[in-house]
Amino acid sequence: MADAGSCVEPLYECLESTGMIDAAAREVASFVRVKWNWGDLAKARDSLHAVEATVRAGVAAEEDKLNVCDPQVQLWLKRVEEVQLDTIDEDYGKLAKFSCLGQCTVHASRRASIGKRVVEALDEVNKLIEEGKGFRKFGFKPAPEIVDLLPQVETFGLESMLNQLHDLLENDDSNIIGVWGQGGIGKTTLLHAFNNDLEKKARNYQVVIFIEVSNSETLNAVEIQQTISERLNLPWNESETVEKRARFLVKALARKRFVVLLDDVRKKFRLEDVGIPTPATNGKSKLILTSRYQDVCFQMGAHRSLIKMHVLDSGAAWKLFLNKLSPEACAAVNSNSVVREHAEAIFLSCEGLPLALNVIGTAVAGLEGPRVWISAADVIKTNMKNFVGLDEMFSQLKYSYDNLTPTQQQCFLYCTLYPEYGSISKEQLVNYWLAEGLLLNDREVGNQIIQSLISACLLQNSSSMSSKVKMHHVIRQMGLWLVNKTDQRFLVQAGMALDTAPSAAEWKEATRISIMSNDIKEVSLSPKCRSLTTLLIQNNPNLNKLSWGFFKYMPSLKVLDLSHTAITSFPECETLVALQYLNLSHTLITRLPERLWLLKELRHLDLSVTVALEDTLNNCSKLLKLRVLNLFRSHYGIRDVDDLNLDSLKALTFLGITIYAEDVLTKLNKTSPLAKSTYRLNLKYCGEMQSIKISDLNHLVHLEELYVESCYDLNTLVADTELTTSRLELLTLSVLPSLENVIVAPMPHHFQHIRKLLISNCPKLQNITWVLKLEMLERLVVTHCDGMLKIVEEDKSDEADTMPDHPSGEQEYNALAEHPGDGWGADSKSVCRSNLNDGKRRTDFPNLRSIVLTDVKKLRSICKPRDFPSLETIRVEDCPNLRSIPLSSTYNCGKLKQVCGSVEWWEKLEWEDKEGMETKFFIPI
Repeated sequence: MADAGSCVEPLYECLESTGMIDAAAREVASFVRVKWNWGDLAKARDSLHAVEATVRAGVAAEEDKLNVCDPQVQLWLKRVEEVQLDTIDEDYGKLAKFSCLGQCTVHASRRASIGKRVVEALDEVNKLIEEGKGFRKFGFKPAPEIVDLLPQVETFGLESMLNQLHDLLENDDSNIIGVWGQGGIGKTTLLHAFNNDLEKKARNYQVVIFIEVSNSETLNAVEIQQTISERLNLPWNESETVEKRARFLVKALARKRFVVLLDDVRKKFRLEDVGIPTPATNGKSKLILTSRYQDVCFQMGAHRSLIKMHVLDSGAAWKLFLNKLSPEACAAVNSNSVVREHAEAIFLSCEGLPLALNVIGTAVAGLEGPRVWISAADVIKTNMKNFVGLDEMFSQLKYSYDNLTPTQQQCFLYCTLYPEYGSISKEQLVNYWLAEGLLLNDREVGNQIIQSLISACLLQNSSSMSSKVKMHHVIRQMGLWLVNKTDQRFLVQAGMALDTAPSAAEWKEATRISIMSNDIKEVSLSPKCRSLTTLLIQNNPNLNKLSWGFFKYMPSLKVLDLSHTAITSFPECETLVALQYLNLSHTLITRLPERLWLLKELRHLDLSVTVALEDTLNNCSKLLKLRVLNLFRSHYGIRDVDDLNLDSLKALTFLGITIYAEDVLTKLNKTSPLAKSTYRLNLKYCGEMQSIKISDLNHLVHLEELYVESCYDLNTLVADTELTTSRLELLTLSVLPSLENVIVAPMPHHFQHIRKLLISNCPKLQNITWVLKLEMLERLVVTHCDGMLKIVEEDKSDEADTMPDHPSGEQEYNALAEHPGDGWGADSKSVCRSNLNDGKRRTDFPNLRSIVLTDVKKLRSICKPRDFPSLETIRVEDCPNLRSIPLSSTYNCGKLKQVCGSVEWWEKLEWEDKEGMETKFFIPI
């Protein structure tokens, strides 16, 4: 008789192979261990709540930056919400009343059911915990819309003109449409409203671009090109000429069905000169422009389609006026006949002009009682009588100016020094105001004044940049008119295409002079202007000479801006005893005046990007009131430890500096006051410096930009583990012929906040695989790197989902930091592996928007195809061996707009997934 074991064993093996035994064991365990499992579930639930709180905080932070929640995170949060544990708790509570395992069959069955549910819930909760901990990004910037919505106030009386515009847009013969009318009549409001209307009606178009032109005498082609490039998500190359960029933009726009809205065109210009292709008649693209002049509309091509704007009729004008008033003021107007009488008198003085109604309505918005309304009406009526023969609108608008404080008035008038077109930097305005003494060393008060001027409709927020404001041309003209009615004397010829400076006689009585943004080549006079406090000459790119006695009679001068000119020397200036702000950045000066130290009141000295500056003659260390000293990327740098003699500058709050020696860097880092003031650091010609360890700069707590160039022995750069919060956002590595190793630690590291990375002329870098660790990187530029074969080095093992034999990120970093000479960091094939997360696909470049590769002759690949959720532009020039780009329909690159390169290069590209890549992305250059 056969042994019983010999029969049972095959049966056991058979059952085991089916998984039945393991399943039965789990069932028994869930039955027997229900109490322990329930306890584990309670702990896991608490852990899940903690992870959920962390994830929701990450999502909230992204939403605060106007980003959208990552779909995977959104799905995870939904699954967390769907986890139902209350019924399990309730059923377990009932079961706990029965302590005997075999009390009855019913209870045993209930115990088995609950035990199974507890185990399943525990598995699900543990799975959610692990997934939640694995999230590295919680949101991303949404793809740009066809229409970029603009600030818009409620329109009154413009409905018929809006309808005309829409009708003309649908008319195939109306390729260029013109809208004209006097200043302040509402052309910009109409165009804003039309732009926003197109959000729902632009299905036939791929992009709508709103551009502020406002070209008085000098067309600001660069700002126009920047606007177009931003809306098309195209790369911006500062070094390109306007002409080359225009040709490129014409090609880019011609591939799309577009609507371009040009606001406030003053003079005719060729569309192609700024990058706009002329829409063809019967074509799908359209151009709409507004102008104060009918002739300009004709000259720009709006022959057949023209709309003339008129002032508002009385009904629409009254509605607009009431709309500006507070509810209490409106109630007073409607209930008190005296108030209404004087409100109507003020309203009638605006004569239906929307700008006047907006500004004056805002100025009287809070009035309630009859007395204040009578007073306001009398003030406006008095102005009308006092200024007979002048533009009546200015006197109407003056009431809003009169309601400002004296300081606010002066700050407002200061804005008229800028050209009639373009935007005004808020930071620059505040710097000027501080130097003029309009503010008492309080930048925040300056920002508040800017906001108050915006609230009074005297300034407007720039539609493109939050850091800038603009001034309506009518308001600017009113400001200049007001200047002439006061004791002040402004000489303002900014942006007038001048090639010669005003005569000395015109300077004599001036308190503030602005001849910025012209084409003046020489100022060979010595004007006697003893009351002059501000002189703005910046952005005259061909200005190369100032007379030696130019500053001789300017004892009151406080603000002097000569930036972005070609001057090679700075006249002796010992008479500038009141000067507080001096900007010589982006000039060609070779040395500072010997007696600059006599400018004892100087608080702001900008010498950044002075590419020819040889010597400062130790002047800087003697300017004891300096709060801002910027020598960043100046040719002049600190070469000797003894030259770093800036400890006397006790008031310094901002330092940009160029350093030529490693021991100088060591001293700077150890000099606490200077270290804490350093925001920008340029390391240049540091002989014998072989390595840089970012943690050695730990005292530079505010460092935002690091520019390393022409350090010929530099071999290794180490971004090690960060102990304090890093502010470093911009990194440039240029002309480093020995650089082989760039070592980046696992998170957190000092490069974790880098947004822009530029690598140029680093011939020994064969790859820069470490960029995978720069999670905040938005822009990557690589140029003239002769030895670079790949951007990211990968091998077959990188394609595996898991790599159990690979060392941890910390182990890998330690090995690299201990042996930098082994070639790790720049040539590592294993850095990518640390980016894999427990077999899950992750995004290596979550924020990368732009890749620019120029003259990288040996480059063969960027990296393998992967997710690029934020990538908008790839630009490739003179990279003849680059035969592939990392794009594939199987990966996320949904925001991609442009791939720019030569036609020959594009046609030779090899694709893993050619069918998924459409030629609509390609822009030839």
